[in-house]
Amino acid sequence: MSEQVTLMPVDNVDVTILVDNSVDVLLPGNEMVRRAPLAINWTEREQLIAEHGYALLLTVVSNGQRASLLYDAGLGRNTLLHNMDVLEVRPADLRAIVLSHGHADHHGGLEGIVRRLGKRGLPLLLHPDAWRYRRIIFPTGTEIHMPPPSHADLDREGVTIIEERGPSLLLDGTVLVTGQVERITDFEKGFPLQQARTEHGWEPDIWVWDDQAIVCHLKNRGLVVLSSCSHAGVINILQHARRLTGIETVYAFVGGLHLSGAVFEPIIPRTIAELQAIGPSVIVPGHCTGWRATHELARALPAAYIQTSVGTTLHFA
Repeated sequence: MSEQVTLMPVDNVDVTILVDNSVDVLLPGNEMVRRAPLAINWTEREQLIAEHGYALLLTVVSNGQRASLLYDAGLGRNTLLHNMDVLEVRPADLRAIVLSHGHADHHGGLEGIVRRLGKRGLPLLLHPDAWRYRRIIFPTGTEIHMPPPSHADLDREGVTIIEERGPSLLLDGTVLVTGQVERITDFEKGFPLQQARTEHGWEPDIWVWDDQAIVCHLKNRGLVVLSSCSHAGVINILQHARRLTGIETVYAFVGGLHLSGAVFEPIIPRTIAELQAIGPSVIVPGHCTGWRATHELARALPAAYIQTSVGTTLHFA
């Protein structure tokens, strides 16, 4: 069991959805939910791009000081950078990049972002298993390959690679990267469709041990948890964040829950029941959550549910 860490509380947490599976320019916003702005000549401007990928910009404010990191980089080589340009997000302001896991739809945009930044030694934090070459074989027999990020390319671009299995603290102790998540539930069974290429050939790689989340402690509110795919299981992740920090209240969850398709849909009811017991005030399911699970979450947690869209900034204060 991981030792408890001291996570410094922050005054504000802003989460901008830079890459996700959907974009809707007409979604309403409010004081917490800031949608991408529209302009009178919006049709003449560059448009935000959605794809099967995920990337979040996390900015924390503590004692008047702002600090930002990038959590994942989407799938397309240029999608993340394009959306950052449209939103006028400056890559130069980033202090670190965190990779949630080694699947290509979370690291594909690294190439574009590190080239824009130049050789400045930006830290990239990942779990050692993120380098595994994987494939996914669906029940239909369809097979897709999931190549890892290129270590050689990242080295060439001057990225400082930090491999860590356990938890890490970033941005002056205000951001926790969970590292490898403990699996304690009896219904979250990893990713049974996945295999990894080893020296012995293709072998089962069910548990996706490199899956890691990001956690902040919002003053007087509780934990803000970001998870790109939740291959560890969203309940395992939230319970792990509670154990690591010693903070029971989960204020917000933003990310993918990986509850789509015939393999995962059977655990939707149990997952939602456990989420209701945890009781987050805000839940923003995206990316791989799936149509059915997203609608069930909206029905079960109507006051907490917020619809995702590329370009949205969630302002937690």
